[in-house]
Amino acid sequence: PQKTSFHRPQTLDYRNGCAFFRLPKVGIGGEQLYVNQLSESELDELSSIRPTLTYGQAKRAPPSDFIPAYVVFDKKILKFDAYFQEDVPLSAEEHYRIRQVGIYYFLEDDSMSVMEPVVPNSGLPQGKLIRRQRVPKNEQGDHYHWKDLNRGMNITMYGRTYRIVDCDPFTQVFLESQGIELNPPEKMVFDPYTELRRMPMRKYITPSDFDQLKQFLTYDKQVLRFYAVWDDTSSMFGEKRPYIIHYYLADDTVEVREIHELNDGRDPFPVLIKRQRLPKTFVDKKTTFPSCVLEISDQEVLEWYTAKDFAVGKSTTLLGRPFFVYDCDEFTRNFYRDKFGITDFQPVDVRKKPLEEVPQVIPPYNGFGFLEDSLQNCFSLLPKPPRKDVIKMLENDHKVLRYQVALESPNPEDRKRRFILSYFLSNDMISIYEPPVRNSGIIGGKYLGKTRVPKPGSTTENATYYEPSDLTIGSTLEVFGHRFIITDADEYVLNYMESNAESFPAATLQSLRDHFRPRQVVKDTAISDSPVPETSKQELDELIVQVQEEMKLHNYLNNRNIQEEFLQHDKDGSGILDKGEFLALCNSLNVPTSNVLVNKV
Repeated sequence: PQKTSFHRPQTLDYRNGCAFFRLPKVGIGGEQLYVNQLSESELDELSSIRPTLTYGQAKRAPPSDFIPAYVVFDKKILKFDAYFQEDVPLSAEEHYRIRQVGIYYFLEDDSMSVMEPVVPNSGLPQGKLIRRQRVPKNEQGDHYHWKDLNRGMNITMYGRTYRIVDCDPFTQVFLESQGIELNPPEKMVFDPYTELRRMPMRKYITPSDFDQLKQFLTYDKQVLRFYAVWDDTSSMFGEKRPYIIHYYLADDTVEVREIHELNDGRDPFPVLIKRQRLPKTFVDKKTTFPSCVLEISDQEVLEWYTAKDFAVGKSTTLLGRPFFVYDCDEFTRNFYRDKFGITDFQPVDVRKKPLEEVPQVIPPYNGFGFLEDSLQNCFSLLPKPPRKDVIKMLENDHKVLRYQVALESPNPEDRKRRFILSYFLSNDMISIYEPPVRNSGIIGGKYLGKTRVPKPGSTTENATYYEPSDLTIGSTLEVFGHRFIITDADEYVLNYMESNAESFPAATLQSLRDHFRPRQVVKDTAISDSPVPETSKQELDELIVQVQEEMKLHNYLNNRNIQEEFLQHDKDGSGILDKGEFLALCNSLNVPTSNVLVNKV
C-alpha cells in the first residue's frame, strides 16, 4: 500500500551508437530484482574464461522471431464426431432419437462450436446447435481445453451430454504430438427409426403381362387431340366453355386444357385437369367410404379411360363434368382410322345461336330538356351528351339572323306587341325577345330562351326543326303553342342568304329581296335627288304615321325641344344626320328608338 511508483524499468540502452537490450535490474516501482543477478558459480565461471576476455565474446546466432499463438494456430481446427440421445415422449413409433453432430475446437482462441448436418424433410431445427464460443466446463469458471477432449468419452455442454466416438486424422496427429494418448475409436450410432424408414417395404404384386416399356417406346410423343365443350348452362350463371382434351398414348393419361378468348373475364389458368389417369368405373364401395380421396389406386378402380372411350359426337364424363366432343385433329382421325376402323368424323356445330334482337322501345318525350339530350338516358345508364358539330359551330360563331315578328292572337292588345326573333346559325337555336314599351302594361324582356323549336307535326321519332329556309317574310311560326308572323328582317339576313344562295331555296331569297326593294329605291332616290315613285311615297307616309303613333305613347316628350336639338346638330342645313349621331341624340333626349322603326327609317 505504501508503493507510489508503478512505472516499468528501462531495458533499452545505447553503447557506441548501437542500441542493445539489457536485463532489468529493478522491477515495477523500483524494487530490487534478484532473479537477473549473477550467482557465485556464474561469476566463477566468467573469471575462469580467459579466451573470452582476451578475444572477446563469441558471436551467437540471432534468436528466432516471435510468432503469436493466433498466427501459429490460425485455421487449425480439431474435429470430433459425436452424437447425443434425445427423448421422444409423444410418439408411439419411437421412444428416443439419435442425432449425430460434429464438435469443432478452434486452436486459435480455444473456442468450440457444435454443428448438426441438415437432413432434408426431418422436421427438426438442425444446423448450428452451439455457436462458436468458449464453453464453460464447471461452475468454478473453467473452460474446456483441447487437453480435455478424447475419443470414447462423454462431454456435457449446456446440460446436453455428447458421446465422442472418433476424430479426423489432423486431430489425431495433433493430439499424439502433444503427448496425449487417444482412446480407440467407436462406431457411430444411427437413429433406429430413420434406419427403419430407409428399409423398403415388401410388396406382393403379381407382375403384369402388359409391357409398359414397349407402349412408351412405340407411342412416345404421340397425342390424340379432341375439341370439346362443357355445357354448364343448367346452373346459375353457367355457360358453354370450350376445352381441348389431350390423350397421351404413351401412358394412357388424359389432360384437359382451357381455351381462353379475348376479354372473356376469366383468369388465365391453362389447365383444368392436369395430366393423369382418369377412372371410368369404380369398384363397388361401401357407403362409409369417403367420396373424396387424395389418391386413387388400382384397387378402387375397375376400369380406366382409354382411347376407345373418346369419339366425335359423343359426350364423356371426366371427374363428374360432361364434355361433348365435337371435333378432333388430323392425327387423331388417322389413328382411329388405322386402329379401330372408324371413318365417321363429321364435326358437330356447337356455336351459339344468335339471340333474337328485341326492338328497343323509346318512351315518349316528357318535354324536359332537349330531345337529343333526354334520348341519351334511353341508351345507357351513364348518359353522355350528344355530339355537336364543332366545325359548324366554329364557322358560324357569332352569326345571328334577326327577324321582327308579331304575335297572332285574338286579343287586340297582343296584336300590337312586337318581338325580335334571333336565329343562331352555330347551333340552329331560336330565342325571342320583346323590347319593353313604356306605359304599355306589358313587361318586356326575354320571351323565349335559346332552344330548338320543332315544326308542327314533328314527332320524337322523326323530329324536324325550323331552319333559316323556313323563315320568310309573312310566314307563320308556331312556337310551343304560340303563333308568330314574320314582319321584318335585318339587312344582314339578306346579305348572308345572297352570299350563300346555294344553301337556301329561291322562294326564301326572293321574299327577302321583295321586302327590301322599296327601301333600296328610297335610298337610291335620296342619293340621286330624283322624284320618289308613288309607291315609295305611300310607304314613307305609312312609316311617318308609325313613328308618330310611337311618339304619342310617350307624352312626357317635348317635341319643340327635340326639334331644336336636331336643328342645332344640323350645322350645314342639309337636313341629314349620321345614323350614329342620330341614335346618340335620341339617347340624350330620352327618345325611345325602336330597332324596327330605325331600320325602316
